[in-house]
Order: sequence, then C-alpha cells, then structure tokens
Amino acid sequence: MRELLDGIRLITIDLDDTLWPCAPVIRHAEESLYRWLETAAPVVAGAHDLASLREHRRYTASLAPHRTHDLTWLRREHLRLLLTEHGYAADLADEGVRVFRRARNRVQAFEDVAPVLDMWRARYVLVSLTNGNVDLHRTPLGGFFHHHVDAAMAGAAKPDPAMFLRALAHAGVEPQQALHLGDDPLRDISPARALGMRTVWVNRTGAEWPADMAPADGEVKSLNELPG
Repeated sequence: MRELLDGIRLITIDLDDTLWPCAPVIRHAEESLYRWLETAAPVVAGAHDLASLREHRRYTASLAPHRTHDLTWLRREHLRLLLTEHGYAADLADEGVRVFRRARNRVQAFEDVAPVLDMWRARYVLVSLTNGNVDLHRTPLGGFFHHHVDAAMAGAAKPDPAMFLRALAHAGVEPQQALHLGDDPLRDISPARALGMRTVWVNRTGAEWPADMAPADGEVKSLNELPG
C-alpha cells in the first residue's frame, strides 16, 4: 500500500459516499425543499409528494438528456416546469434551488476524513471531483482542497474523463503522478485508471468489487488505512 503514494503530486477525491454519506444529505435537502413548497407554492405541494417530485425530475431529465450532468440546472428546470404548470411565476424556481442547495451543503464528513485531508493538504495538490452539485466551499471540508471540479463545470459527469483531465491540468502533472480516491468502481476507478492514474477504492460498506472489472490499485474502508 505504501508505494501507492510514491511520486504522487496530485490526489483527486470523490465526495458523496467517499468523504460523507450522501443519502441522508439528499433526503434532508429534498425535505427542506418540500417544506418551502408548502409555503411558497402550496398548490404544487398539494399535487405532489416527495416520490412524485422525483418522478417529475426524471421526466424533466428525459426532455434534455444533454443537460442532465448539470444537476442544479435540472432541479431548477424541474421546479420551473412545476411552478408554471400550476400558475406560479417561473423565476420562483431560483429561490427553491437556493433552499435545496443550502441544505445540500450541510454534509457531515466521516470521522477519518478531516485529519487525513489536513495532513495531505501540505504534501499534495488536493482536487475534489463530483457528479453532484454540492458547493464544496460552503461545507466544513472546503478549506482542505486546492481546487474543486463538478460535472457542470466540466461539461460531463463521470465516468467521462473531463473532470479528471481538468484536475490534471490544474495541478500541471502527468496521470502517473496522480492518485484518485472514490467509492464507485464504474464512475471513479475505471476512468481514472484508463487515464493512467493510480486508484484507491474507498469501500466503506464492505461491497463486492464487480467481477467483470479489474480491481483498483488499493482498497480501504477508511482514509486512515492509507500510508502517510
């Protein structure tokens, strides 16, 4: 395991389910948005529950598949369609998105994360990569990273290599000088490895690695298991 960091100058790190649990955050954010709808657009809230709102968002995504990597756009457009359908002003969707994102940023990192990032920040360039729409700098972990890239910025979601290429360009390093950590074999490990980066699967849940994929260079349940 120790050789994983030999010669490494850049560490890219996925966020959701790698540094914090994602499901509770999304659930809280969607509940916060629904409470806002009950006050700001009660007709919409009366016509929908959380499940039907998710279904409507999937429908909205089907209308513009080329935009679905931008989750903030998707949520705004989904709200805009709902609001206008029920007689509300379309620009009310902007306030709804702000409500959602404020709650989306209230993440709680796993206990191992902050101490390790604090140590790494002085030794490596740290870049976060996410398909989500969290505003990293409004979370407790924002100060640990030198740069942040999400799917909306890159124009594509992982496993597209766009985010990884932006991180490499930002740090000015070659792929063999970079290590990527993530929880998703398909979206994290596979594209990073294809570029020539070293990879670590952060497997906090004890999941089974996909039988049809070559394994990552390392596997950990906690960042504390990594060297250094």
